[in-house]
Amino acid sequence: MYAVEFRATVKNGVIEIPPEYRDKLQENVKVIILAEDKRERSDIIGKLLDSPLKIADFEPIPRAEIYERS
Repeated sequence: MYAVEFRATVKNGVIEIPPEYRDKLQENVKVIILAEDKRERSDIIGKLLDSPLKIADFEPIPRAEIYERS
């Protein structure tokens, strides 16, 4: 058994298999669906808090300097 991963949109209860996988997926398959929560997709702040971006040589601006700029 091997696995393939791709993103798809369900249309009328049907998930279309991308052309590059169709030849390999002719027989019985085991399907596991990971549905995205619509709320999760739009919560960019939550995603960044859970998995912050790592930027080399990043130095945050000191709080005092932030207020000086306003």
